[in-house]
This record gives sequence, structure tokens and C-alpha cells, in this order.
Amino acid sequence: MFKKLFTPSDDSDLTSMALLVARLWFGLAMLFNHGLDKFAHFHEIIDTFPDPLGLGQEASLVLVICAEVLGSLLLAVGLFTRIAAAVLVIDMFVAFLMVHKTAMSGGELPFLYLAGYVTLLIAGGGLFSLDTVAFPHANRSRIQKREG
Repeated sequence: MFKKLFTPSDDSDLTSMALLVARLWFGLAMLFNHGLDKFAHFHEIIDTFPDPLGLGQEASLVLVICAEVLGSLLLAVGLFTRIAAAVLVIDMFVAFLMVHKTAMSGGELPFLYLAGYVTLLIAGGGLFSLDTVAFPHANRSRIQKREG
């Protein structure tokens, strides 16, 4: 079961291409539109940052930055894809349910990110990810099997 967490599935090459697009789209959008901004303005936003889990504003902001910067980077390159997606699912779940109070007017963006991250959590990074390099016993695509 633990091995399945890291092993890319035996998907078609088109499915793996779609997963690559989704990883890059959701990972880089979160990184550049949210994570790096929070990191760059840490000291300016810390006093107004929400504390939905009661950990303190600073701890909450650090956890969100870790998810939105490190998690997004890992997701985009496809390394530990399911773990990165799980971290971002938690981040967006908290943002949607506790910070934005599920209001579609303010919570629509976290809800859409959540959908993308849940999809990647289920599907994994696909064959065009660093997971296939880091975990070489992974299944190969049907095309690669025919060639090899």
C-alpha cells in the first residue's frame, strides 16, 4: 500500500500528459499567485492572517506558506505528487471551510483548487513526473512496454 503511494500508475500517455498539464497548472498557479506573495509579504500580513485552527497567526501563516510554496513546487515537478497534493488538499479544505466559510462568493477559488488537488491526489503525477525517476520500479506506459 505504501509503495502504491509513490508509484505512478500504468496510465495511457495521453492521461499522463493531462496529469502533467494539471500538475503544472494548479501547482504553478498556486505558487506564483498565492505562495510566493505570502512568503514575500510575511511580516506585512502576519497580523491580519487568520488563525482557523488555533495555532497562532504566525504558525498558521508558516504552514500555509510551506503548503503553497513547497507543496506547489513538488506538485509541479511531480515529486512525491500524492503527498504534495494531500498537503494542498488540507490547505484548501481549511481555506474553503474555515476561512471563507464555504461562501461561493469568497470561497470559489479555494473550492476550485481543492477539486484539482483532489484529482491529483487520486490519480498521482502520471508517467511524466519525477516520481518515475525517483521510484524506477514504476509501471511504464503501454508505448514504452511495446518499445522495451
